[in-house]
Amino acid sequence: MKTESVFHLLYALIWPFFNLFHPVRAIGRENIPEGAAVICPNHSTAGDPFYTVFAFGWKYPMWAMAKKEILNWPVVGWILGKAGVFGVDRGNSDLKAAKTALRCLKENRKLLIFPEGTRVSEGDSVEAKAGAALFATRTDSPLLPVYIPTKKRLFHPTTVVIGKPYQPQISGRKATSEELEQIAADLMDRIHALGEEAR
Repeated sequence: MKTESVFHLLYALIWPFFNLFHPVRAIGRENIPEGAAVICPNHSTAGDPFYTVFAFGWKYPMWAMAKKEILNWPVVGWILGKAGVFGVDRGNSDLKAAKTALRCLKENRKLLIFPEGTRVSEGDSVEAKAGAALFATRTDSPLLPVYIPTKKRLFHPTTVVIGKPYQPQISGRKATSEELEQIAADLMDRIHALGEEAR
């Protein structure tokens, strides 16, 4: 079964239950570009991948980079892998994960990656990792900032704001480490700025 088919199957199975307890309201769905894009939400809870997927809707299957431990879960890890989730070793330079991310974008797919690299509690902050910026500049794909509120209430809609896609600018054929850091910091500023629309 193709990755997109498994994605749609899981979507159909999970959405009714998730929507019952945590309904999702999307703002900015018209900003979603066709073709490749690096989808970049902030990250505060384990449910954020679901909030993102359901905010985008059935029409937009996406691949997702996640910590490799998730794929080691019995049965669930195997299913997620078939649906387009691939693991990354966050403690090391994971060349395999990077190649998978680049291939995904080169094949005109959408890639979900949390720039912070880990869950961040409200009031805390971490420097964004350069992965999203690297993948976008290497494949000439747009970055798509997404804001997910840190506070979610059971049975109350959570408003996910999808920003406008943009192309990060670099001076040469490949971005320097300084440029990647600047792009990552700017990306997080754009994500948090979307929070005003969610209130």
